[in-house]
Amino acid sequence: MGQREDRFHVEISVDDHVVDVRATGEVDIATVAAFRSALWSAPARPVLRLDLSGVRVLSAAGVRALVAAHLRIRARGGELVLLRPDPVVVRVLRATGLHRVIPIVDPCADRELVAC
Repeated sequence: MGQREDRFHVEISVDDHVVDVRATGEVDIATVAAFRSALWSAPARPVLRLDLSGVRVLSAAGVRALVAAHLRIRARGGELVLLRPDPVVVRVLRATGLHRVIPIVDPCADRELVAC
């Protein structure tokens, strides 16, 4: 399942316990609706892993979408985890304090998740 725009693309894969969402491109005012839609339409699972390694821009609208998704997933007993954010995105997450609210992890070679 995927949605495509010129500057943004998202792919979703669903497992028994995990939903993996891979976003690429720019998450800004022009693309945030597609980003939000992908996060909110993901099936309920204990963990939603959002791979941000391909996201080059994360605007304030994108940050708001992440906060809303985090609250929604947490309300249903799940957890939102951010994977491999680009350094530019990490700066935004740190500047907003979101790195203290949503776990940011980087899969190691042995496939275990370790906090950044």
